Amino acid sequence: MSPGQIAALIAAGAFVLLVLLLAIPLVKLGRALDEATIAIRKAHENSTPLFVEANTTLNHVNTQLERVDGITANARAVTGNVSALTSLFTATLGGPLVKAAALSYGVSKALRARRAKKGGDADAGRRSRRARGGRK
Repeated sequence: MSPGQIAALIAAGAFVLLVLLLAIPLVKLGRALDEATIAIRKAHENSTPLFVEANTTLNHVNTQLERVDGITANARAVTGNVSALTSLFTATLGGPLVKAAALSYGVSKALRARRAKKGGDADAGRRSRRARGGRK
């Protein structure tokens, strides 16, 4: 055996050792890819019931939203009716009630002032003049 043949045997042995060392991570990578494939397949199989449930939930939500739309439309109608009723009440009874209250206040004030003059109550007369803005 010549030194060149020995060197070739050493090189061949090193090459075999290198191939074996590289084969181990490649085998492990293959197993990991197989597991990933299985996991993806299971996720795909289990996604169908999930999508069915999500679709059912969305249908229920849409039903509830339609009900809420009806409720808000009714509330809008009620507020419009209340607004119209309030403006009608203010127009028909508000003005006359204010005038009647002002008249009754004026009459009671005049009667108090008249009683104060009749009764000779000097203090009542002064109080009446002070309220009107007269002299003390």
